[in-house]
Amino acid sequence: MVNAMKTSLKPRRIFSEALKRDIVNLIEQEKLGISAASREYSVDPSSIYSWLNKFSRNLKKGEVLVVEKESEQRKSQELRAKIAELERIIGQKQMEIDFLNKVIEIGSEEVKVDIKKKFGGKLSTGSGATEGPIPGK
Repeated sequence: MVNAMKTSLKPRRIFSEALKRDIVNLIEQEKLGISAASREYSVDPSSIYSWLNKFSRNLKKGEVLVVEKESEQRKSQELRAKIAELERIIGQKQMEIDFLNKVIEIGSEEVKVDIKKKFGGKLSTGSGATEGPIPGK
Protein backbone atom coordinates (compact mmCIF):
# COMPACT_ATOMS: atom_id res chain seq x y z
CA MET A 1 0.00 0.00 0.00
CA VAL A 2 1.30 3.48 -0.93
CA ASN A 3 1.63 5.93 1.89
CA ALA A 4 -0.70 8.90 1.23
CA MET A 5 1.49 11.28 3.19
CA LYS A 6 4.43 12.87 1.44
CA THR A 7 7.70 11.94 3.06
CA SER A 8 10.75 14.12 2.79
CA LEU A 9 14.19 12.71 2.26
CA LYS A 10 15.78 15.72 3.98
CA PRO A 11 15.45 16.17 7.71
CA ARG A 12 13.77 19.37 8.86
CA ARG A 13 16.36 22.04 9.54
CA ILE A 14 15.99 25.23 11.52
CA PHE A 15 18.27 28.14 10.66
CA SER A 16 19.22 30.58 13.36
CA GLU A 17 18.18 34.20 13.04
CA ALA A 18 21.85 35.22 12.98
CA LEU A 19 22.54 32.97 9.97
CA LYS A 20 19.44 34.28 8.19
CA ARG A 21 20.60 37.88 8.76
CA ASP A 22 24.11 37.00 7.53
CA ILE A 23 22.70 35.53 4.32
CA VAL A 24 20.47 38.58 3.81
CA ASN A 25 23.47 40.88 4.36
CA LEU A 26 25.54 38.95 1.80
CA ILE A 27 22.71 39.27 -0.73
CA GLU A 28 22.29 43.00 -0.03
CA GLN A 29 26.03 43.57 -0.45
CA GLU A 30 25.79 41.68 -3.75
CA LYS A 31 28.42 39.19 -2.59
CA LEU A 32 25.93 36.38 -3.04
CA GLY A 33 22.89 35.98 -5.26
CA ILE A 34 19.65 34.35 -4.19
CA SER A 35 20.16 31.28 -6.37
CA ALA A 36 23.78 30.95 -5.17
CA ALA A 37 22.66 31.25 -1.54
CA SER A 38 19.97 28.65 -2.21
CA ARG A 39 22.54 26.22 -3.58
CA GLU A 40 25.23 26.94 -0.98
CA TYR A 41 22.95 26.58 2.05
CA SER A 42 20.53 24.03 0.48
CA VAL A 43 17.60 26.32 1.13
CA ASP A 44 14.56 26.88 -1.07
CA PRO A 45 14.68 30.33 -2.74
CA SER A 46 11.21 31.13 -1.34
CA SER A 47 12.66 30.83 2.18
CA ILE A 48 15.43 33.26 1.27
CA TYR A 49 12.87 35.70 -0.13
CA SER A 50 10.92 35.51 3.12
CA TRP A 51 14.15 36.20 5.05
CA LEU A 52 14.79 39.19 2.80
CA ASN A 53 11.30 40.51 3.52
CA LYS A 54 11.81 40.02 7.24
CA PHE A 55 15.42 41.13 7.78
CA SER A 56 16.39 43.38 4.88
CA ARG A 57 17.42 46.94 5.67
CA ASN A 58 16.69 48.06 2.11
CA LEU A 59 13.50 46.20 1.29
CA LYS A 60 10.47 47.32 3.28
CA LYS A 61 7.09 45.63 3.33
CA GLY A 62 4.76 46.99 0.66
CA GLU A 63 7.60 48.28 -1.52
CA VAL A 64 8.16 46.90 -4.98
CA LEU A 65 11.73 46.37 -6.12
CA VAL A 66 12.12 46.63 -9.89
CA VAL A 67 14.86 44.43 -11.27
CA GLU A 68 15.91 45.08 -14.83
CA LYS A 69 18.80 44.31 -17.10
CA GLU A 70 21.63 46.78 -17.30
CA SER A 71 20.75 47.56 -20.91
CA GLU A 72 17.15 48.36 -19.89
CA GLN A 73 18.45 50.63 -17.13
CA ARG A 74 20.76 52.41 -19.59
CA LYS A 75 17.90 52.76 -22.07
CA SER A 76 15.66 54.21 -19.33
CA GLN A 77 18.36 56.74 -18.38
CA GLU A 78 18.79 57.74 -22.03
CA LEU A 79 15.03 58.19 -22.43
CA ARG A 80 14.86 60.30 -19.25
CA ALA A 81 17.71 62.46 -20.58
CA LYS A 82 15.92 62.83 -23.93
CA ILE A 83 12.69 63.84 -22.17
CA ALA A 84 14.59 66.43 -20.12
CA GLU A 85 16.20 67.83 -23.29
CA LEU A 86 12.85 68.04 -25.09
CA GLU A 87 11.24 69.74 -22.09
CA ARG A 88 14.11 72.27 -22.09
CA ILE A 89 13.59 72.94 -25.82
CA ILE A 90 9.83 73.37 -25.31
CA GLY A 91 10.56 75.87 -22.53
CA GLN A 92 12.88 77.84 -24.82
CA LYS A 93 10.30 77.84 -27.63
CA GLN A 94 7.59 79.03 -25.23
CA MET A 95 9.84 81.89 -24.11
CA GLU A 96 10.42 82.78 -27.78
CA ILE A 97 6.66 82.76 -28.46
CA ASP A 98 6.01 84.94 -25.41
CA PHE A 99 8.72 87.37 -26.54
CA LEU A 100 7.35 87.60 -30.09
CA ASN A 101 3.80 88.11 -28.78
CA LYS A 102 5.10 90.99 -26.63
CA VAL A 103 6.89 92.50 -29.67
CA ILE A 104 3.63 92.31 -31.65
CA GLU A 105 1.74 93.90 -28.77
CA ILE A 106 4.24 96.77 -28.43
CA GLY A 107 4.40 97.23 -32.23
CA SER A 108 0.59 97.36 -32.39
CA GLU A 109 0.52 100.08 -29.72
CA GLU A 110 3.16 102.16 -31.51
CA VAL A 111 1.61 102.05 -35.00
CA LYS A 112 -1.94 102.04 -33.58
CA VAL A 113 -2.90 99.07 -35.76
CA ASP A 114 -3.85 95.64 -34.49
CA ILE A 115 -1.05 93.69 -36.18
CA LYS A 116 -2.47 90.32 -35.14
CA LYS A 117 -5.76 90.97 -36.98
CA LYS A 118 -4.02 92.45 -40.04
CA PHE A 119 -1.56 89.57 -40.09
CA GLY A 120 -4.28 86.99 -40.71
CA GLY A 121 -4.98 88.26 -44.26
CA LYS A 122 -4.59 86.38 -47.54
CA LEU A 123 -1.10 84.95 -47.94
CA SER A 124 0.78 84.83 -51.21
CA THR A 125 1.97 81.47 -52.48
CA GLY A 126 4.84 83.21 -54.23
CA SER A 127 4.52 81.05 -57.32
CA GLY A 128 1.27 82.26 -58.82
CA ALA A 129 0.72 85.08 -61.32
CA THR A 130 0.46 88.55 -59.85
CA GLU A 131 -2.54 90.76 -60.39
CA GLY A 132 -2.05 94.11 -62.05
CA PRO A 133 1.06 95.68 -63.52
CA ILE A 134 4.44 94.63 -62.23
CA PRO A 135 6.37 97.64 -60.86
CA GLY A 136 9.54 98.55 -62.71
CA LYS A 137 8.40 97.25 -66.12
